[in-house]
Amino acid sequence: MSRAATTQVLEFGLGDESYCLDISYIDEIVDAGELTRIPNSPPHVEGVMDLRGRTTSIVDPKKVFDIHASGAGEGRNRIVVFDPDEAGDGGAMGWVVDEVYQVITVDPDSLDDSTLSDDEGVRGVVKREDGFVVWVDPLAAR
Repeated sequence: MSRAATTQVLEFGLGDESYCLDISYIDEIVDAGELTRIPNSPPHVEGVMDLRGRTTSIVDPKKVFDIHASGAGEGRNRIVVFDPDEAGDGGAMGWVVDEVYQVITVDPDSLDDSTLSDDEGVRGVVKREDGFVVWVDPLAAR
């Protein structure tokens, strides 16, 4: 992210917490549908679904980021589908999330990256009046 410009991010829920990611990676948001499980796939891959004729891998970001949900917000009702050209190797991929909240504009001054661990999948924490939103990188979950 350019430290000089604002960025629009999609805010979504996983369990009790709020997360966000840069909207430039997102193609669309759809209702969760039937998934076909794939034998011997990585634990974070929930399965695949047909999205307008394209086989799309569906990933559980809770497993990728080791998020332990505590009951609240476990609807698993939306799929954030990534733009294959922006999100890596060109393959169709989406994340299953509990809720989609809103698109917000993040000012570089509201992003705190001093709290980062060694996890390359976390870009920082967005400070807001009503709490924090963890900014994650979709490229961490392939």
